[in-house]
Amino acid sequence: MTLSESFASVSYIAAIGLFILSLGGLSQHESSRRGNMFGIIGMLLALVATLAIVGTHPDASASTFGILAVVLIAAGTIGAFVASRVAMTSMPELVAMLHSFVGAAAVLVGFSNYLGPQHAAGSDALVHELEIYIGIFIGAITFTGSIIAFGKLNGKISGKPLMIPGRHLINLLMVIACVVLGVMFVQGTEAAAQGGLTELIIMTVIAGVIGVHLVMAIGGADMPVVVSMLNSYSGWAAAAAGFMLENDLLIVTGALVGSSGAILSFIMCRAMNRSFISVILGGFGTGGGSSPAAGSEQPQGEVTPINVDQTADMLSEAKNVIIVPGYGVAVAQAQHSLAEMVKLLRDAGVNVRFGIHPVAGRLPGHMNVLLAEANVPYDIVFEMDELNHDFPTTDVAMVIGANDIVNPAALEDPTSPIAGMPVLEVWKAKTCVVMKRSMASGYAGIDNPLFYKENTRMLFGDAKKNVDALVAKLRELEPA
Repeated sequence: MTLSESFASVSYIAAIGLFILSLGGLSQHESSRRGNMFGIIGMLLALVATLAIVGTHPDASASTFGILAVVLIAAGTIGAFVASRVAMTSMPELVAMLHSFVGAAAVLVGFSNYLGPQHAAGSDALVHELEIYIGIFIGAITFTGSIIAFGKLNGKISGKPLMIPGRHLINLLMVIACVVLGVMFVQGTEAAAQGGLTELIIMTVIAGVIGVHLVMAIGGADMPVVVSMLNSYSGWAAAAAGFMLENDLLIVTGALVGSSGAILSFIMCRAMNRSFISVILGGFGTGGGSSPAAGSEQPQGEVTPINVDQTADMLSEAKNVIIVPGYGVAVAQAQHSLAEMVKLLRDAGVNVRFGIHPVAGRLPGHMNVLLAEANVPYDIVFEMDELNHDFPTTDVAMVIGANDIVNPAALEDPTSPIAGMPVLEVWKAKTCVVMKRSMASGYAGIDNPLFYKENTRMLFGDAKKNVDALVAKLRELEPA
């Protein structure tokens, strides 16, 4: 083993350790920044080690490193530019787009590996062909599924689920076709070099259609779980690419991403009282295409509006306040003003806490990242299960830019599309203040009976402007 190969092996082991530490750090608010740094260092180390391996290749030359340098600099510049300019509201679709890149990479690596020189023979060749076939299959589904998710998240594609009659049977037939093509691919490759190329191309197209169909059948309100699931798919696609390239680091890293994404998706599904299998099959959260009963679509009653002054007085007199942020906070960029309001209330002796729903926002952890950006203390940010039992003893529950995650229809209306989904039970507080631009429905497209309850007050308007006004009023109410 040469010095470069030894360095690469040690670096890969170190990078794997750093990636594991990164995942561990990202699981807690307090250690998330450190976890992110571990991941960055691990990726840099992996890149350097890979360059060292490339240098040991007999065909490597100065021009090889020149090409790689150009690619790395160009890609790094584009990535830094996009990441620095993306708004928090656009973060979910950026994540979905990055997942599509992983899927596309797996497909391209698979075809490149198949069309390149054949080194294996016998049983090794069969294993290698299966690695290529499965890797391209997963990559194609990830690529097209992520593209559709991107479109749904940024509004270019309707968030409504596309419910094609017999869709599960269609998916099953497409999977069976891919299996049959896989058998033909292996037989064709054994008969002649690259003899199964036609079958491989047809399978790639079918797998791409499966990815489109699966995600199109999923409603917009369930996109956070879809993003998490696509994250898992991208991990398995990367692992498949690692097998094709015989790269241990890529295999382990892909497995870490794939398994962690699957676990996160399972946790989110359990938090929403949904079936994990239904996410994989598509149509998640749509109740199999059933519609709510006609009588349950429009809650009866009138809303009770409230103004900023009344809200500020209510908050200043409260002892316990729970704030439930939603996607509207990200849209209005109200997180910094919200953090300032919370500081004023806490300085005045009010016990303020945040309640975070597992699928608040448009991707897993969206609200946590938003609050961390505004330097909200980690110790006052709680998950839904940690706070739901405290609402009956809460003076004011303030809902800002959230809708479906506080909809009592999930618990009270068995015909609702979100029936059975655990929600933050804000209506049990003494008073619930809901901050919204209008009476428009949430991302799930259903009305919210919360707005009509006797103890609910509606504060209409832009979230940031309202919170800024609340901050100004609370400053006025401060004792001299």
